[in-house]
Amino acid sequence: MDKVEEFNAYRQKMNDKLLAEDNLVLKRFFNLDTNTYADGALSSQTKEMLGLVASMVLRCDDCIKYHLETCYKQGLKKEELLEIFSVANIVGGSIVIPHTRRALEFWEELENHYKK
Repeated sequence: MDKVEEFNAYRQKMNDKLLAEDNLVLKRFFNLDTNTYADGALSSQTKEMLGLVASMVLRCDDCIKYHLETCYKQGLKKEELLEIFSVANIVGGSIVIPHTRRALEFWEELENHYKK
């Protein structure tokens, strides 16, 4: 199993477990998250790019991976990705650099995964 499959399998497994608990607040939060990233006045891709910057600044590696994969699937170009990284580093400061390294590494994993 490659890193992309491993991340997605774990995320799905744990989301399923959380949602199986039948907690109304968690279910509503998950629904709100899904609806937030839908096309609206801003495109879904723009929202995903904003989510990626926010996740990098907040230093959430799982969130970064999620938004990276969604951006990749939506056709984001590497040049655009590097500009997103630039915004995240300017906003978040040098503490974001390690997350930028891991984000680039995961992007390369995505490229390899989806070439299969």
